[in-house]
Amino acid sequence: MIWDSGTEEVSDYIGAVEEIQTLIESLRRLSVKGNGKQKEILTRANSALQMTMLRLEEQLIHILVQHKQYFEPEYVSFYSCQDVVYDESYVSVEDESSDESSRRVNSGREFCEAYVGVRKDALTEYFVILELEKFSIEDVLKMNWRTLSGEIKKWNWAMKIIIRVYLASEKNLCNKILGEYGTISSFCFVEIAKASLICLLNFGEAVAMSSVQPEKLFRLLDMYEVLEDLLSDIDGLLYEEAGSYIRIEFHELLRKLGYSAKATFSELQIAIASNASIKPFPKGGIHPLTRYVMNYIKTLTLYDESLNLLLLDQDSDHSNPVLETANEQDAPAVTFCPLACHLRSVTSALQCNLFDKSKLYKEEGLRHIFLMNNIHYMVDKVKGSDLRLFFGDEWIRKHNGKFQQHAKSYERATWSSVLSFIRDCPHSNTFFKATPKERCRGFNLAFEEVYKSQTQWSIPDSQLKEDLRISSSLKVIHAYRTFPGEKPYQRQVHQVLCR
Repeated sequence: MIWDSGTEEVSDYIGAVEEIQTLIESLRRLSVKGNGKQKEILTRANSALQMTMLRLEEQLIHILVQHKQYFEPEYVSFYSCQDVVYDESYVSVEDESSDESSRRVNSGREFCEAYVGVRKDALTEYFVILELEKFSIEDVLKMNWRTLSGEIKKWNWAMKIIIRVYLASEKNLCNKILGEYGTISSFCFVEIAKASLICLLNFGEAVAMSSVQPEKLFRLLDMYEVLEDLLSDIDGLLYEEAGSYIRIEFHELLRKLGYSAKATFSELQIAIASNASIKPFPKGGIHPLTRYVMNYIKTLTLYDESLNLLLLDQDSDHSNPVLETANEQDAPAVTFCPLACHLRSVTSALQCNLFDKSKLYKEEGLRHIFLMNNIHYMVDKVKGSDLRLFFGDEWIRKHNGKFQQHAKSYERATWSSVLSFIRDCPHSNTFFKATPKERCRGFNLAFEEVYKSQTQWSIPDSQLKEDLRISSSLKVIHAYRTFPGEKPYQRQVHQVLCR
């Protein structure tokens, strides 16, 4: 390698190249028609110049390959050959001959091709280091969700590194080496980055056009936020005309990801409404749909800024009917933001679905237990997370009242008929005709039936279970104690109610 031989030999070599260039220029100025000797010399000079260009190209490629893992321009030491291999005449100059212009442009192109080729290969290797595969749009659309989710995570991570670290360093390198040659620098940079950036764009495009399913929303929002955060970097790297079309494509991808995210969020409410059941959920516990939806919207609060921006235009198209906080004067502003309105709309759809599911229970009491459990779970999730800011205290108070009302309705549906055996009922002559002993026996039989069936029911929240147990015990034990007849099962009744 010439550059390994010291500055003196490099200077001699460059000097020889310049002498050949001077000779060629002198011969071209002469009239060479009919002079075979001059033509022969010009041919040999052109051949010698071509050989020197090829060797300089080898030198360039060697230096670039040797230092391709480094981004800092100071590691690349071929500045002294710039005047030989290309110059500002890469852009045509009007006052020179077409032959001269073509020769100088071609010399610039040769340098650019060698430079771009090596740096492009280095970027491709960087993709391998980051374990990024260059998928086509068709490949992405065929991926199962688990695989695609993993590739999206990798894409988000790689986008930041490639744009903010690798391409930023590559841009700096191009400017250091080619900055004084005008548009050549931006042209080379775009050519180096183009294939990789288009690959990243294609992946994003494919994700944006894939089917809208609620589980995809968080990955879409991750991509949206990563790209939105990087737009200023992309604009800075590709601000010149050469890269404008790629820059525009990145802005268009952000728009498409935002549109897909909105469509996916809308799909959540549709999915909730269409979640039908043909059998009641066992034991009246917390339905998986309730857990899924509440945990889902809890996670959505992490993306509140992006979602508020994306949902803003939707709220201008229609008014949201679910505004429990409309009269809450002291509520924070976030309670009235677009995301808050949509979250309350989602929970409203969930409540409607739960009410339909409750109709599948034959026992009225279990129907109220189911609704009490699920609404209590919703309130608990809102109270114990950032959802509280979006739903507001008025929503919490209203839904506290809802699950408490279902608890009272359960007590009425379950215990009213049981307690009717031992309570005085002025509107019913049947009980007054029965003896106190018969009424007590009827109460005990009814109580046993309730006990047998309700031991299979579930109240997952321990505090809610305890509150309902105490409330029911007070009503039943008080009525049992005040009954004037014989009470042979008083202790057992108390024990059963306290379980």
